[in-house]
Amino acid sequence: MIRVNVEIELDEREIQEDFVRASGPGGQNVNKVSTAVQLRFDVARSPSLPEPVRARLMALAGRRLTQDGVLIIGAERYRSQRRNRDDALKRLVNLIREASEVDPPRRPTRPTLASKKRRLDNKQRRGETKKLRGLNPAPDS
Repeated sequence: MIRVNVEIELDEREIQEDFVRASGPGGQNVNKVSTAVQLRFDVARSPSLPEPVRARLMALAGRRLTQDGVLIIGAERYRSQRRNRDDALKRLVNLIREASEVDPPRRPTRPTLASKKRRLDNKQRRGETKKLRGLNPAPDS
């Protein structure tokens, strides 16, 4: 079991890993060894996720989510398969943790009396300045 937080634990069988050849630097190693990892996690059908977390995770995933509701995380940052695997798993866990945090509801606020007064005073001053411009025509040069 992979522990995400206090309420959520993922079963290893829910995660599928495919190993492919990575692009980028690595010399002969990159041409011979499949070190990049494609981690797949079925968000839509996972029994480990509560419904609100699932909905937020699907929204957070963006383009990494397929139409079937499968989250795909690619990791090819490192030259070893093991480190890429750990990196992909860590990114999945962090994404689920982020989705499990609920933002507090926004409480609407009202402007204070002093701020309303300041705004009206500034508005009055600005209007006076503009009114004075029309009264004194500029001298011809």
